[in-house]
Amino acid sequence: MTQTPATAARGTATAPSPGLADAWAHPLLGRILRGQGARRRLDQRHPWLLDTAVVLVVALSSLPDLLSDSRHGPFGAVPNGAGLPTPVLIAFAVALAVPLWWRRRTPAVTYWVIAAVLLVQWSLGVWQQTGLAALIALYSLALHGSLRALGWAAAVTTAEMTLAVWLLAPIEQPFLGLFFMLGTATAAVAVGLTLRIRRLYLAALEDRAARLEVEHDQRIRLTTAAERARIAREMHDIVGHNLSVMVSVADGAAALATNRGEGSAEPLRILADTGRQAMSELRRVLGVLREERGHEEDERPLGPQPGIHDLDPLLARVRAAGLPVTYRTTGDLDALGSGIQLTVYRIVQEALTNTLKHAGPGSTADVTLAKDAGTVRVRVADTGAPAAGAPSGGAGHGLVGIRQRAAMYGGTVTLGPPSTGQGWLVDVVLNVPPGDHQP
Repeated sequence: MTQTPATAARGTATAPSPGLADAWAHPLLGRILRGQGARRRLDQRHPWLLDTAVVLVVALSSLPDLLSDSRHGPFGAVPNGAGLPTPVLIAFAVALAVPLWWRRRTPAVTYWVIAAVLLVQWSLGVWQQTGLAALIALYSLALHGSLRALGWAAAVTTAEMTLAVWLLAPIEQPFLGLFFMLGTATAAVAVGLTLRIRRLYLAALEDRAARLEVEHDQRIRLTTAAERARIAREMHDIVGHNLSVMVSVADGAAALATNRGEGSAEPLRILADTGRQAMSELRRVLGVLREERGHEEDERPLGPQPGIHDLDPLLARVRAAGLPVTYRTTGDLDALGSGIQLTVYRIVQEALTNTLKHAGPGSTADVTLAKDAGTVRVRVADTGAPAAGAPSGGAGHGLVGIRQRAAMYGGTVTLGPPSTGQGWLVDVVLNVPPGDHQP
């Protein structure tokens, strides 16, 4: 069976977000967004590359402090080194940079190691730009670590910076320095938490999408099973009726052959007994199907299954519901067997039901039945808007029933908007088995 691509049912296509489309179209933002996925895949394959790059950047930031005796920062002149030898300053820089290698695997341990090194460094009156390692550690802890540990880390960072600015290594402008340091620390925590929330949100969306897909598949399976059971019950009525006729004719012929003394009486009785056995097996199968659905089917009023001649009353009811319908036929449809007539009737019924539900006011429908040498084509087209809340993903009972019924006769199904783009089309081609005709 075939189906129109990307349009399993009305209303399934949604327009992309205008804001995201504009961002992708922007020359700079688009390049950043397109490169983000490549960077993420590279980081997943080789995580040590990013960790090494962070360590090297932090280590290189210590070069200005090692090459000069003083520095002018945003909060005044700061003496570097306090007379300590260069190897000690290098040791402090290494001790602050190297732990960042493990910032994503053990963020809490990385932060506490860097905090301890900073406390010792500030106690000796040393200020180095490698102190930004504390900001990276806070960011990593907010992104990957425990929130309880993050709370303690934020409190310790505030206390350490306050002690460093006022007591351990006083600077020229303590208020400005403390404001700058606490502001950058807060920003690092905020960025980490923002990205963490974004990751959790995306993970929740992916989990929800996975669960919805599983539920969608389960719903399709249940619907398919229900439709198969319904089709089997209907076919039982048709086959049972035909078998009853065969048994009655065989009994009558056997009685007539006996009265005439013909030798065909015994084969005819065997034929009648075989038909009764087949009817018994059919009733047993039907009993199993009814047990699966409870006693609702037992209470269903008995009656002949509909066929081609019942389409006129069906279309009259649809027209009475407010949907103008045109009906055209080609070929000798009445000569078709009762099974394929039932299939044609159900396909038209379910297609028009879908049109009534989703086409909207002012729509019209066109039903065309055409019988060729070995096929029957059922075409139901409407002029409704395909955006009116149809069952998403093609999981409705009607569409599943159409596919299942077409599969019984090796048919092909096309569902979706027609070539004109307006309305909805159900186009089914059924193969007529040889010899399948009304007696």
